[in-house]
Formats: sequence, C-alpha cells, structure tokens
Amino acid sequence: MKRIALLGMPNTGKSTFFNRLTGAGARIGNWPGITVDLLSAKILLGDAMVEVVDLPGIYNMHGFSEDELVVRRFLESQPVNLFVVVLNATQLDRQLALPLQLKALGLPMVLLLNMADEAKKLGVRVDAERLSQALGAPVRTLSAKFGSGFELVRQTLVEQVHRHPKLQLADKTAFEQDDSIEHELSALVSQSVSTPVQVPASVTDRIDRLMLHPWLGLPLFFAVMYLAFQAIYSIGTPLQDGLDWLLGSIKDAWLLPAVQGLPAGAQSFLVEGLYDGLGTVVTFLPIIIIFFLVMAVVEDSGYLSRAAFLMDALMHRLGLDGRAFVMQLMGFGCNVPAILGTRVMRSPGLRRLTMLVIPFSLCSARLQVFLFLIGAIFAPKAAALALFSLYLMSFVMVFLTALVWRGRYHSRDPLMLELPPYRLPTLRFLLLEGWRSAGHFLRAAGGFIVAGVVLVWFLTHYPFDAAPASAATLAGRLAELAAPLMAPLGLDSLLSIALLFGFVAKEIVIGALAVIYGQGGDELSRLLAQKLDWVQAYSFMLFTLIYTPCLATLSTIRQESKSWGYTLLALVWPLTLAWTVSFLFYQAARSLGF
Repeated sequence: MKRIALLGMPNTGKSTFFNRLTGAGARIGNWPGITVDLLSAKILLGDAMVEVVDLPGIYNMHGFSEDELVVRRFLESQPVNLFVVVLNATQLDRQLALPLQLKALGLPMVLLLNMADEAKKLGVRVDAERLSQALGAPVRTLSAKFGSGFELVRQTLVEQVHRHPKLQLADKTAFEQDDSIEHELSALVSQSVSTPVQVPASVTDRIDRLMLHPWLGLPLFFAVMYLAFQAIYSIGTPLQDGLDWLLGSIKDAWLLPAVQGLPAGAQSFLVEGLYDGLGTVVTFLPIIIIFFLVMAVVEDSGYLSRAAFLMDALMHRLGLDGRAFVMQLMGFGCNVPAILGTRVMRSPGLRRLTMLVIPFSLCSARLQVFLFLIGAIFAPKAAALALFSLYLMSFVMVFLTALVWRGRYHSRDPLMLELPPYRLPTLRFLLLEGWRSAGHFLRAAGGFIVAGVVLVWFLTHYPFDAAPASAATLAGRLAELAAPLMAPLGLDSLLSIALLFGFVAKEIVIGALAVIYGQGGDELSRLLAQKLDWVQAYSFMLFTLIYTPCLATLSTIRQESKSWGYTLLALVWPLTLAWTVSFLFYQAARSLGF
C-alpha cells in the first residue's frame, strides 16, 4: 500500500487538512520503532489505496523535543511515497525551513500553502511557480478550512503518488546539513515572497487589545468559560431529558415485556444491570457532544493560545508555563492525550510536574458524574455555578500541587508560543468534531463501562439470596471496610462502592450508582435527591474530581515517565489530597449549619 505523510508546524491547519482529506475515518496506529501512536487513515486516491499519516506538528526536524524526535524516527524507519508539507502562507519566512530540510533529505514532497485567504487579506503575495522551481516540488495554495483549492490539491496528490511508486527512507546523514539550509532559506524567501512593509491592523489586533489586557484578560477568560458552561447546560439539558424519556419508553414498551419469562436473576441483570446502567450513561451523550463542540470553538478560534499566554506569568511562579495550562485545558476532554502532549516540553522536570497536575483536569468522564448529580441535587439557577466552581477547584488543585512539588521538578525551559489570528470554525468542522466525540464516548461505553456495570451488578447481588446492595453482599462487605475512611466525608457505603469502581474508569461511576440503587434515569435522580443533601453531593463530587486518575491515565503516566516510583506518586498524592479536601469541606459546612 502507498503511504503519504503530512508534515507542518503547529497552527498551520495541518489537522484541518487531514480531516478534510480523510473524513471521519481516522484511527490511531502504532508504528514499529516509534514510541508514540500516530493518527492515520486509509483513503482512495485515483485508483490506488493510500495510507495517510498525520505526523506531530514540529518547528524543526533538527531539534530535540519529543515531537521532533518522533518525526525523525518516523523518517528513518518508515518508508513513504510522498510527503505533504502544510505551511501557513502568511508566515513563510519562518516556515520554509521545513520543506528545505525535506529537500536536503532527497524525499518527494508537495508543498501546500494553507490559509491563502488570510494571506490575500494581509497583502502577502507568493510566487508559487518560482517557489516550486526552487524546491523541485509542486506548490499549491488552498484554504483547508473553507475548501477552496482542495480539488486541485487532491488531483496533485493523485499525480504525485503515481509519479513516486517506490517507498523511500530518509538519508540519516542529511540531518547534519543545518547551516547550508539556513542560507538557502534566506535567499528563497527574498526571491519568492512579497510582504507589505507595514501590515495593516487586523480584527485580531483590535480584539487582543481587550482579551490580552493586563488587568481585564484573566477576568474575561473566566467569564468566557462560565458562559460556555451555561450554554452547555441550557442547550444540553432538554436534549438529555428527551433521550432519557426515549430510553424509558423503550424499556417499558419493549424490554420489560421481552424479559418477563426469564428467571428473576436474569431479569435483574438485563434490566437493572445492563440497561439501566448503560442507559443512564448514554443519556449524557447530548451534553458531552455539546461540551466538545463548545471547547472546539474555543480552541479553533485561537482563544486557547491566548489563555496560555495570559496564564504564563502565573504558571511560571508555580514552576510551570503557559504550555502546561494548555495541556490542562486539553485534559478537559481526556487526560491521556493531554499527558502525551507534554512531549513538546524539553525539560524533564517541567514535563513531570505537568504530568502530575494534568489528572486534576475535569475530564469528560468526571463531567458525566457532575452533570448527573448537579441536575439531581441543585436548583437550575445554581447548576452552572456549581459546575463552574468544580472547574475552579480543579485549577486550585493544580496550583497547590505545583507549589508543593516544584522544588523537586524544576525547569528553566523557556516558553515559545504562537498566537494565531482569530477564526470562526466552520459548520463542517463542528459536525465532524461532534461525530468524533460521540464515537469516542460510545466506544468507552462499549468497553470499560459494560465491564464495570456487570461487575458492580455481581458484587451488589452476590450471594444471590441476599438483598441487593445489602451488607451481606460482596459490595456491602467492601463498603464496611471503607466506612471509617468515607463516613467523615459524608459518604455512605453505597457511594463508596461507586467510587471504588471509579478507580478503573470515571465513566463507570454513574452506571455503578444505577446498578447499586436498582434505578436509572429520572428514577435514580429522584432517589439521590431524597438520600443526599447538597453538602454530601458536593463532597462526593470533590472527591471524584481530585482522587486517583483512571487506569488508562496511570498507564500513560507510567509509559511517559518510565518510572514506577513516579507513577506511585501520581496515584497516592491525588488520593490523599481528595480525602483531605473533601473532609475539610464537609466538616466545615456541617459546623456552619449547612
């Protein structure tokens, strides 16, 4: 099979082009000799099936960051038919070094000048023909975001893949030619690129005067995030209620009549275990999709980089930098890719301290728990504030952890950050992002969550002659062991059981509650509202927010740190912190009469 590799610097639109070229068929692939998983997809180009590999965004193939080394190892170990280099047409003076390095390696390539629409507005003119002659490769202009020029690019890829039928490896000795490339770059830019002497002030500049204001910038950032959470609730809650009604109707009309002839144990397993457990989790699908859509708007608009810039001074005092804050925000989706993202940090100390704080991000798995409990316990007017306070608490835990451990994991690695222009994401991009987030959520439901609710049902029903979730069951015995530790937090034995399964994956917690209480959807919400007051519920959510990362996150930390001792620290420190914070909150709230 033929293979195309995509290369480009960060913020050039490489991922946008990859998504447009491959659609939603991307997968994560493991490559021999490379210690990181890369995104790839198989597509039909002309009459040939081609594998497209999206390599990490890098500034230089001759650098020493983790991402740069990953690309070099890929070039040295994986044969490729064609390289597609995606550049920002407005910044060619800084980005042409990358194709020059590929040229020195003697590898076939196509150069894509992305964001041609923005370059035109700024008055940047590129002589594509002269650039093509100098590089010995086709040069095409396009806007990956809006699709202009895309068909010509696709036709060029078909032609070039057929023109280069043999897979090629990079020549390792070519990585030593840095000095000559630097001189060639200067000459190439002067001959091929025409930039206005003074670029006119853009909309981005005018917005940044407010959004990056020394005093107003941070309050505006938190205001934006609060409004985002308010939008998630306002739009997502009615959709969640509708899906819950649909699942309840299916249960009453189809499932219950279908299982009537089965033994009582089998009925309990299918209805209270699988259906109620999984159904309660699935009802969060609309809110999860909306959450990812909102975060996609924040990220694709360019505001996420501004947040890192605003937070850099504060993060520096904690031994971190703005990149760590970006990884923290990435962790809102899932902690695992955020931890993998620390590979761009060259300092081992900075990287380890960042990996230690990322698991405090309020990931989508924890979000399911909080959305359910907040909806059940808190009034609608207080719901967004309660969720917002948990996000703030996650940052407080980050700051506290960094202050405690910065002496051990210190760094002097400087921050290098680009602020891209503000852009509005396209509807196509948002629809693809919603599709991917839904697929990721459902795949999780098909894995950890199914196993989790089945295991919870077994522990809460065995021995089968005992009352479900009673002290005589296996779950009841486990809860008795945990009671002395959890009672001071206001958490009863049944809630402790749900937290126990959260060690495996936080997605299981709500499904576990549905199995433990033998109720799902609205029935479970009403039951929890009767059993818990807001202080107990908030204590439970605090513990869920802070305590031990899921197994997938711990496994990634072990893989990236290559240290069992550090992995043990990442396990024990959050657990200790969770118990302490929940204890202080619960006891203080009760002493004040709440």
